[in-house]
Amino acid sequence: MRIASSFLSLALGIVTFGAQDAHAETEPGKKALIENQSTFKAPRDAVQNRFFLKQERYEFSPILGFVPNDPMVNRFTIGMLIAYHFSESIAVEGAFIYSPDLGIADVKGLTKTLVQIAEQGSASVDFQQPIDKMELGATFAARWSPIYGKISLIGEGVLNFDVYGVAGLGMLSTNLYNATYDAETGVALSQPKWVPRVPVNLGLGINFFLNQQTTLKIDMRSYLYTGPVPQYNANEQVNEERLYNTLVTSFGASVFFPKMKPRMNY
Repeated sequence: MRIASSFLSLALGIVTFGAQDAHAETEPGKKALIENQSTFKAPRDAVQNRFFLKQERYEFSPILGFVPNDPMVNRFTIGMLIAYHFSESIAVEGAFIYSPDLGIADVKGLTKTLVQIAEQGSASVDFQQPIDKMELGATFAARWSPIYGKISLIGEGVLNFDVYGVAGLGMLSTNLYNATYDAETGVALSQPKWVPRVPVNLGLGINFFLNQQTTLKIDMRSYLYTGPVPQYNANEQVNEERLYNTLVTSFGASVFFPKMKPRMNY
């Protein structure tokens, strides 16, 4: 009899607990908790509290640069980068550069040395050193900024930055010269021949954010195109082509418009 009473009490307890739990699940608070736990949450950016937002803003960047990989002539550039940012990571840009042609003043010492060596070695050989001077350029590219970071400076200062890559197509206006030996000046240039190029534009850059409207910029990009191989003997024609790479390294500043929107969940 006692055993039967014990089983009856246990059964009533289980039924009562189940009824209370079912009732609890119908309570508004419990339902809200279940819905919140089942709702998918999109991952947030790894870097929180962004100091600088670019989305839906225009960027204007005056730049000064030079071409470090041309051993024959000095090339210095001025230009402007104009970009529109669809988001914090994706943008489109137009790049415009100008490199003044200073004629014989651009020629490096290596060019003079080569034509002098050729003249002293064999004056009967009509040696010429081809020189290709980039003068004007315009490229249109897509920009991707996958890296946003912060650098801790001395004290409590923090410098925000991002790293971007660019890829696109464009047009280059180049002047083709032939440098030859000259007894008085050491080297002489032929009349320039204008040659248009259609380069592929690939590059990398970094922005350092000074405030919510201006940045400092370091930009490096290659202008890749094909052209005839150098012809060192004016009496021999070579019908071959090769890949050329004009690397432009630039430094400048950027100004963003319009004013940055208030930060919400960054």
